[in-house]
Amino acid sequence: MSETPDEAPAPPHGYSPHKEAHLRRLKRVEGQVRGIARMIEDDKYCIDVLTQVSAVTGALQTLALSLLEEHMGSCVVDAAKAGDEQAKEKVAEASAAIARLVRS
Repeated sequence: MSETPDEAPAPPHGYSPHKEAHLRRLKRVEGQVRGIARMIEDDKYCIDVLTQVSAVTGALQTLALSLLEEHMGSCVVDAAKAGDEQAKEKVAEASAAIARLVRS
């Protein structure tokens, strides 16, 4: 979808300043997941596999918390400045995201 000259560019997301760091973290996680698959293919000991699963889970949780913090610090704050209805919507989104993280 291309931008017309009259349209302003989409505002950056809260994570935009840290995008490269997040992508590096995800590439490490991707490598860890491939490593877990190899461990299972090679019939490694269950506890060793579970240890690696725990490491991946922790890395993803750290990323999720960082993204949530960035969302709260930019998107929610900006919405609060813009107006009541927009602020309520962003807070509801953040609350739903927090609930999903807590359940996972």
